[in-house]
Amino acid sequence: MELRRPILADKETVLEMMAEFEQAQSPHDGGFWDTENFSYEEWLDSNQDKEMGINLPENRVPSIQFVLFDDVGRALGFLNLRLSLNDKLFVEGGHIGYSIRPSQRGKGYGKEQLRLGLAEARKQGLERVLITCDEDNEASRRTILSAGGVYENTIDRSQRYWIDLE
Repeated sequence: MELRRPILADKETVLEMMAEFEQAQSPHDGGFWDTENFSYEEWLDSNQDKEMGINLPENRVPSIQFVLFDDVGRALGFLNLRLSLNDKLFVEGGHIGYSIRPSQRGKGYGKEQLRLGLAEARKQGLERVLITCDEDNEASRRTILSAGGVYENTIDRSQRYWIDLE
């Protein structure tokens, strides 16, 4: 498994994964795109801008877009690492949003993706991260707990967990 920033060479497999999320009408937490007039190349540029804090939409923070790939280069999931929190992310969203493509769920990929995402958060100098999940999302809750998440509270159906990275 490899968690890394997507590049142009990943276009086919990432587009295939995006299409799977769309076809299944599944939430794609940690993966953000505009389905109308989508351009993969513009999405890559936008990801770079977001990482550098350039042209951020209102109420957004700098973030790094990652994709999880298997050993043969197939895209398995999205992970978005937010480098800071604003008021909205403090309640819902947290530092890390992630999802695994629908056909690959239940295989432990989410746990590995989160483990790798936490390592990236450490590299970015974060000492503690907030991760949230909907109170009905048992799979995400188990994934967060397996990574050392400590439950703090629930606000508007959003369960909030902290993970110390030191």
